[in-house]
Amino acid sequence: MTRSEFIDPSGEGEPDYRAIQESPEFVRLRRRLRLFVFPMTALFFFWYMTFTLLSAYAHGFMSHKVTGEINTGTVLGLMQFASTLAIVLAYRRFARKKLDPEADRIHELAGADKE
Repeated sequence: MTRSEFIDPSGEGEPDYRAIQESPEFVRLRRRLRLFVFPMTALFFFWYMTFTLLSAYAHGFMSHKVTGEINTGTVLGLMQFASTLAIVLAYRRFARKKLDPEADRIHELAGADKE
């Protein structure tokens, strides 16, 4: 079942992309995406800049030995990779639970075939 406002008025059976973009469903999907992406981007940027500034200006702190030849700089550098992986996994889970059902609903309303 499709909504008539999501079908192109030219009668060719194509979705009306402008109507989809202006629909409450699409607006809600975009808002949910922004509520995840912008704070996560800001948080990661803050974390990355902190690491970069510490590397540039806090040589004593970054060269502090944690264990053996491993120093604070190495630990924080590896944490950059770990935090990137954590963000990817968090986004994947968020998209699967919050974004994909909304996107599927928009596809359904537009009469688009899921691939």
